[in-house]
Amino acid sequence: MRITGITFFCLFVLVFSCKQNQDENVTNPTKTEKVALISEKEVAALKYTDYELDDKTRQVVRDWTPFVQLQNDVVNKVKVADLSFFNDNNKAIVLLIKDLKKDIPEAAKSPSIDARILVVETKIYELESISNLSTTTKDELLVAIKDFLVSFSNLKLQLNKKIEFDTRTIEKP
Repeated sequence: MRITGITFFCLFVLVFSCKQNQDENVTNPTKTEKVALISEKEVAALKYTDYELDDKTRQVVRDWTPFVQLQNDVVNKVKVADLSFFNDNNKAIVLLIKDLKKDIPEAAKSPSIDARILVVETKIYELESISNLSTTTKDELLVAIKDFLVSFSNLKLQLNKKIEFDTRTIEKP
């Protein structure tokens, strides 16, 4: 008698503890809402120094396809608040970074350039993870975008310095 009473009580609690209907007010954030989270004006308002490539440096990197792809397909789109490259595109990001490291032109090879590429890689992965999180705030996303743009700008600055230093001729007395 006691075992059946306990069994009956457990079944009673189990049946009546379940929710009978689902809440219709629950909304799930979608990726389209994430895109609308920031605007091009907000990205343009970020304060950082955007270095441009010198003519000599452009000549060196024009055949560096991963760098050109990074600038055109990623950086320029991030500047207009288009983060679509980072939406479930992990394989393309990994491949781009791998090619960027592997195909460095001989004139641009140096430990300082490798270090800047590593920073850009880190910031790309950080921006990818933050942009794909559903709990990301607008401020966090803007900080990640700024960090990425600063890291790419610093890579361009380092490329300019490297090429300028290599082309400088110093006469010895």
